[in-house]
Amino acid sequence: MSENNLEAPKEEMTVGEILRNARTTGRRKREITTLSKLLCIREEFLQALEDGNYNVIPENVYILGFARNYAMELGLDPDEIVTKLKREMGLIPDCEENEESENSGNCALPGGNAKQKLDIKKVASRCYKFVRKNWIWFASGLVIFVLLISLLVFLLPTDTEAISDNKNTVAVENVVEPEYKVAVRERFGTENSETAQVILQANQESWVKVEDARGNTVFSRVLVPGDIYYVPAEDKYKATFGNAGGVDIWVNGKLAPKQGANYVRKSGISLSAEDLMPEKNADNQ
Repeated sequence: MSENNLEAPKEEMTVGEILRNARTTGRRKREITTLSKLLCIREEFLQALEDGNYNVIPENVYILGFARNYAMELGLDPDEIVTKLKREMGLIPDCEENEESENSGNCALPGGNAKQKLDIKKVASRCYKFVRKNWIWFASGLVIFVLLISLLVFLLPTDTEAISDNKNTVAVENVVEPEYKVAVRERFGTENSETAQVILQANQESWVKVEDARGNTVFSRVLVPGDIYYVPAEDKYKATFGNAGGVDIWVNGKLAPKQGANYVRKSGISLSAEDLMPEKNADNQ
């Protein structure tokens, strides 16, 4: 067979090409303007996804969140689109999903560094020789450690556990699980569920970002109707809502006033109980 008769291999479509193709072909051809209003995502962000110009979108979490919701609306597999997008952005290696292949040990990680095999037997042998040579020091250290632990046990007050239990009991009593307006779909921040005075629940799809007093992001996710997030109670937190009217804020089991209208982005929202329910706190005083 001559080389002229060989078919050239088809290049794999990028995420942007897949999204554009799904939007512009078939019986349901749709305009970006229409999808932007439906998804509450700016037109330039949807266009950036189709063009592969991800620098237009500020954070990776928003890129992946927008792509997931765009894919769902276009009838595509969101998990497949997000995984493919991560590979294109270099967030995961291309061969991560083929760990059982013969060449998986040579899989290139982001940054160009190759995985190196560790000779466990040599390392174990060296550790054994070192411990055997210096066994006196190890034995002495172990004895000292045991003595210190024993001393601490005798010196600590016997009612420490009771004090701790009392604190936990007070914290649990302060938490009131609201009678949500939307059936709970998925819970986030459950490590704060026993102490959280403030709970966020999406009644519409919305992007929610929560930052601590130092500006560090502690939670950032696209919430769909029914999703809830327990806000930590130890610090002053602020939030940004991509759809302010789509988020219900519950304070000690009571529904707080809305922080904005539907499809309006709102930043710098204080998540302290005092700021969210000022009238109630004034009455309590």
